[in-house]
This record gives sequence, structure tokens and C-alpha cells, in this order.
Amino acid sequence: MNILDENVLEDQRQLLLNWRVPFRQISCEVGRRGMKDDEIIPFLLTFRQPTLFTVDRDFYRRDLCHAQYSLVYLDVAQSEAAAFVRRLLRHPEFDTQAKRMGHVIRVSHIGLAAWRLYAERETHWAWPS
Repeated sequence: MNILDENVLEDQRQLLLNWRVPFRQISCEVGRRGMKDDEIIPFLLTFRQPTLFTVDRDFYRRDLCHAQYSLVYLDVAQSEAAAFVRRLLRHPEFDTQAKRMGHVIRVSHIGLAAWRLYAERETHWAWPS
């Protein structure tokens, strides 16, 4: 399940709907408005293998790696969030739910960086040509 943080703008939400990208958004379909960062991680654990997409850089931390979820920090302008959600979901390294589990991923124009569960170093990938 793909979950958008409530900080993803409405126009970006609509783009994802138009592109038929499946997701639920915090404060719209799941959770409640104004959830604090420290409430979101336990909330994710109530779902089966969720991927949280957020523009909040506080979620890009190695210590947040967990086998039962993945976190994606969209390090792009808020007006580009939907395009980069879709790009990540199509990237060969992360194009399935199973491939994303246990990762905390940073998505940017340059490419992807990720912490993997139990990894000592951050891993980097370029966008496919």
C-alpha cells in the first residue's frame, strides 16, 4: 500500500489519481489530520507493507529502517511530488512493494539514495536513461 503524507499537496494528489497510481493519503482516507511525526511510524505498522511518501526530510534517517515498511523522502519541490512518486515506482530497483521494504529512500533530481535495513552505508542509484 502506498501512503501519502498529508503534506503532499492536493494538486499532486489529483495527478496521482489521474495516473491511476494507487495510494491512500493521511487525513483523507487513513489516519487523522495533524498526525505528528512520532505517531506516523507506529501507524504504518498497522498496515501490511506500506510505503510512505513524504516531503518531510525528518523521515530520511537510517534508524527508521524497518522490515515491515518503507519510507520515501521526496527531496524535490512540492509541485513535483507526484511525478517523482511515479518515477520511483517505475525504477527497476524499487518497482515492487517487496523491493522497497526495509528501505528509507531519498528521491531527488539527481537520483536515489537509500538506507537499507542493517546496511552500514547509504546506497545510490541514477535514474534510468
